[in-house]
Amino acid sequence: MALDESNENDTVIEKDGLTFIIEKDLLEKTQPIELDYLLTPQGEGFNIKTGLKQSSDCGGCTSC
Repeated sequence: MALDESNENDTVIEKDGLTFIIEKDLLEKTQPIELDYLLTPQGEGFNIKTGLKQSSDCGGCTSC
């Protein structure tokens, strides 16, 4: 996740006053996407769940 400007290769989604930008090709591969912001006793941060299929040799990395 990063701050960015949209371009012609992106899909722009507005939800609850926030604007999300994602590359069209990546959106097709990762749908559905669920984004939550969590506040817990252990800390806070974003939790992102996607339909992206990881390969069996991925080992749980976030850059697959």
